[in-house]
Amino acid sequence: MTINTDLIHRLPKVELHCHLDGSLRPDSMLDIAHKEKVDLPASNVEDLHRILAIGKKRGSLEDYIRRFDITLSVLQTPGALERAAYELIQDVAEENVRYIEIRYSPILHTQKGMTPDESIEAVKAGLKHGEKEFGVLSGIIVCGIRNISPEVSLRLADLTLRYKNNGVVGFDLAGAEENFPAKHHREAFYLILNNNINATIHAGEAFGPASIHQALHYCGAHRIGHGTRLKEDRDLLQYVNDHRIPLEICLTSNWHTRSVRSLRYHPIREYFKSGIRVTLNTDNRLISDTTLTREFMLAHNLFGFGLREFRTVTINAAKSAFLPHLDRKKLTRQIAEELEQDFGLMPEYIDQESVDTDS
Repeated sequence: MTINTDLIHRLPKVELHCHLDGSLRPDSMLDIAHKEKVDLPASNVEDLHRILAIGKKRGSLEDYIRRFDITLSVLQTPGALERAAYELIQDVAEENVRYIEIRYSPILHTQKGMTPDESIEAVKAGLKHGEKEFGVLSGIIVCGIRNISPEVSLRLADLTLRYKNNGVVGFDLAGAEENFPAKHHREAFYLILNNNINATIHAGEAFGPASIHQALHYCGAHRIGHGTRLKEDRDLLQYVNDHRIPLEICLTSNWHTRSVRSLRYHPIREYFKSGIRVTLNTDNRLISDTTLTREFMLAHNLFGFGLREFRTVTINAAKSAFLPHLDRKKLTRQIAEELEQDFGLMPEYIDQESVDTDS
């Protein structure tokens, strides 16, 4: 088969790293802003998109994060959050995403009096509505924020515990890495791990492999968000590989935040060839102006990924989802069967790990 956008678009997909507040529709932002009397820096879709989408205006991770001040301004009511969650499910369904984990930090949505619990309920309602209409399964990952106090992370970890098995599937630590080490938030992760909850941490994006080391060995992360700089510590890379710790790779976002000097130098191909459990993700669909289809096409155009590699990446993501084992096994098997029946992607004998849906 000739690999093109249409073919990639049709592939079943799984996304593990997508920020709700970075994936809004500009027209919906304008509508919410009008109804809730919020001032935005533009009054039409084209200008607002130009301000929020990075495009070629890449800078530091901190520059990237500052755009969220704008998106968050229209996500301060339950109705706005529910709408954003629903529309995100509608958007990902359009490109055949079968399961998605959507992350956000409830503490950033309290400017108008909404409680963290109310925000979780609103996002849950939007996701459930989306699942009912479009069939996309989803889960919420609650984010602690590195540059907000560890006490707040602990409160968010407690919130995660209260919604365990009730819409929330995991806990994360996001935000600026440099000068805000993950180990300062380890008490929150003690609560998470001691209550058998899944954890992922943004690490190795704008800071070196020491950040990944802390995420794994101080905080017990089960997955790593980005992990771009893992290659700088070969021993740690081997540990990640040996323990089948998934990497949530976000190609376009990594270029936007200068995690790599050029996309051509991104280590995804090296990681993949090493056998690391690599997954592909969008990070922020609006801010990075991308879709999962575009991320797959980047992997094809720049690193020569073909359909067999995409099968492995997708199975990796399904097997790394923060779902109960039987649900994860069912999702993995359904995707494997569809890839075989509709695209002729039979697992090779030598690729036993991608064949075995029990692992």
